[in-house]
Amino acid sequence: MVSPEKINKDLWEVPHETRIRVRYAETDQMGVVYYAHYAVYCEIARTEWIRRLGLTYAEMEEKMGILLPVRQFSITYHRPARYDEELRIHTWLRQPPSTKLFFQHHLYREKELLAEAEVLLIFISRETWRPCRPPEAFYAALAQNCS
Repeated sequence: MVSPEKINKDLWEVPHETRIRVRYAETDQMGVVYYAHYAVYCEIARTEWIRRLGLTYAEMEEKMGILLPVRQFSITYHRPARYDEELRIHTWLRQPPSTKLFFQHHLYREKELLAEAEVLLIFISRETWRPCRPPEAFYAALAQNCS
């Protein structure tokens, strides 16, 4: 078992950037991104954050028997995003991983902060649907050096 002291803080404290382009279908009648799409943007960024570790959600679910449901989601909107803009989503963990992952997301248009979101996910066993520790492979991935 990898001890928490061996976890590379750069992999969870330093923001990882994901870029997406706003699609027309994601905008409302006012021409701005409909508020519910920000949750999807954050999910895309979390998926890429985990992929950066060399893991995928599918692998964690199928091979490791782990699910990561969202327990809480909160967002503060500062400015609207619009069709065809490229958004940069910075994603990092607010605290060391345990039975939960507390993600922070900052969404930008160039250098302008558009929104801030916090998302709490819980590791649960696919068999029991009860909270559990992350799989060893998750901690091992966090113990690696940044690439």
